[in-house]
Amino acid sequence: MTDQTPKSWVRSASFGLAVLSFINLFSYLDRYVVSALIESLKHSDLGLSDANLGSLMSGFLVVYTLTAPIFGALGDRRSRPRLIALGVACWSFATALSGFAGSYLTLLAARASVGVGEAAYVTIAPSLLSDYFPMRQRGRVMAIFFCAIPVGSALGYVVGGLVDKHYGWRMAFFVAGVPGLLLAALCLLLRDPPRGTQDPGGAPKSSPPGTMRRETLLAYGRLMSNKPYVLTILGYAAYTFAVGGLAVWMPAFLERARGIPRSEATVSFGAIVVITGFIGTFVGGWLGDYCAKYSRQAYLWLSAISTAVAAPFVWVALTTSSHTVYLVCMVWAQLCLFLSTGPINAAIINLVAATERATAIALGVFAIHLLGDALSPPLIGALSDRFSLAQAVKIVPIAVVIGGCIWGWAARAQARALPSAIAADA
Repeated sequence: MTDQTPKSWVRSASFGLAVLSFINLFSYLDRYVVSALIESLKHSDLGLSDANLGSLMSGFLVVYTLTAPIFGALGDRRSRPRLIALGVACWSFATALSGFAGSYLTLLAARASVGVGEAAYVTIAPSLLSDYFPMRQRGRVMAIFFCAIPVGSALGYVVGGLVDKHYGWRMAFFVAGVPGLLLAALCLLLRDPPRGTQDPGGAPKSSPPGTMRRETLLAYGRLMSNKPYVLTILGYAAYTFAVGGLAVWMPAFLERARGIPRSEATVSFGAIVVITGFIGTFVGGWLGDYCAKYSRQAYLWLSAISTAVAAPFVWVALTTSSHTVYLVCMVWAQLCLFLSTGPINAAIINLVAATERATAIALGVFAIHLLGDALSPPLIGALSDRFSLAQAVKIVPIAVVIGGCIWGWAARAQARALPSAIAADA
């Protein structure tokens, strides 16, 4: 890599943030397009049960979580833009292949393959962004980056629902997958600054060549002994369990329990997600950075409080018989849930060393999905087959409460931790 001045990295920061955020949008569009197609897939010639439909997301997440540690280790030592480009191309191709599925197993295999590509991107992109921007801006930067989640998820519902209505579910997968190939080419234009260049003290010395396996094992050991980090990830797992369950099953819930037509259910829930997600994520990022001036636990406390406030709204939205009450409570619930998106990811970045961030994100991805949304969709689907979908979704607000409590515990643990035990103040 050619030498470049610090100013050149600053000039590339906005471009890098824009490209990575746009890729993140398509990542979640590809991930959640299947949620808009659940009812069509259920009544297709594939003959899928609710448990089968729930396992489509789990198959993706299992592969995603198992390959994330590999890409995390590579992301701390190899060219990050090239790894991201490889991942984007892989998941886009796999999404398009889903449209050719002729059975449950082939569809499951295609959806699971999406996880390989997304693991490369999700574990590495936040690490790259942390080297584009200084610590004091990371709450806002992560908020902008993660704003793509609600927008992309909503587009998954809307695009999937509309294309499915007019052209069928197979075409929806083609439309979702093909644009990612162009995004993969854009990744190759990104610069890869020295790791830790935006941290106090500058970039640390890199590990000597030939020690990747040993250094990776040591890094995992240090992360597992970092109590605030571990608790933050466990809280994130409970949060992801809840959000993942809602994301997959809400369109079907609205159609079955509320009697809303299929296309209207996907578009209306998508609209709620994109509006509340965009506002909540932006507000949370700016509020987190502001509060962090006064407390290094601000990111965690903000996440804990906003999640705890969301829980009763989630419960009422899922149990009320009034459509108006449902709309009001779901809007407030999603708004409060998305407030934590930027702060909690900034907290994770700041709780670990600069040379271990991709590894830390990879370990976090492994845990939050293995314990979170890899479990909730099939569990809700199985409970729906046994009882009803209206009863099954009641486990979601319980998970929200658990996530908020653990994040509060993590904030207290960070406050008690010695400054030397944490790589950087949050």
